[in-house]
Amino acid sequence: MTDLGLTHIALEVSDLNKSIAFYQKYARLSVIHQRTDATAQIQVAWLSDLTRPFAIVLLGMPQVQGKLVPHSHLGVAIESREAVDHLCQQASDEGCLLCGPQDSGPPVGYWAYLQDPDGHTLELSFGQVVQLTVEQAALG
Repeated sequence: MTDLGLTHIALEVSDLNKSIAFYQKYARLSVIHQRTDATAQIQVAWLSDLTRPFAIVLLGMPQVQGKLVPHSHLGVAIESREAVDHLCQQASDEGCLLCGPQDSGPPVGYWAYLQDPDGHTLELSFGQVVQLTVEQAALG
């Protein structure tokens, strides 16, 4: 497989382990690479859902300079409305549910915003049609 196109997004985080735990739980990502960058002396972790050559790169920094805040966010498709509801209940219990879930109909679907430990926004959704839209665009 060759890395072509969009391969990653990098986020500054203040506590790498807390951020890894958040993205494992709510975005269902796995750590595929972890190291200390020898030049910058920062902890780095790559997380992926293992479905395509794309990763979220978490950069452990002393201070987070920029944040993804609504409506700038990472979006993750979840398998069902019930699973979105379940994750949102957990997020609410943990104090990281920002809004939702709500149903916006096609093409947006059923979605909610969560806040990671550094204030970045993660959208959980069910029923968005990104794959279908990409396939149709590729056909011309």
